[in-house]
Amino acid sequence: MRRLAPRPLASALEGVARDAAPATLLARVQGVWSTVAGDQLAAAAAPVSEREGVVTMACESAVWAQELELLAPDLLPRLNAALGAGRDAPPDSAARASVTRLRFVTGSAPNPS
Repeated sequence: MRRLAPRPLASALEGVARDAAPATLLARVQGVWSTVAGDQLAAAAAPVSEREGVVTMACESAVWAQELELLAPDLLPRLNAALGAGRDAPPDSAARASVTRLRFVTGSAPNPS
């Protein structure tokens, strides 16, 4: 089938970006964090490390760390749902891994640019 108009660059690169993304749990969390947390929370905290399912979030202040700690029981299932943890992935792959706990620390949260 012949195209009548050029395809938008964003849609052409969508598949390339998805295939080039690292398959680690941290990278996947970083990719969905702003969608799960919302703009305000994502601006105040960012995923910075992961070990055995525990994701550490750097928060811009102790107040934000405390607030997010209180929100963690709501954020964790939403995060795992956004990750699609376990769906259609081999048993030992990073794509099957899920976040078991969120840990919030005071530190400089990277600014999304």
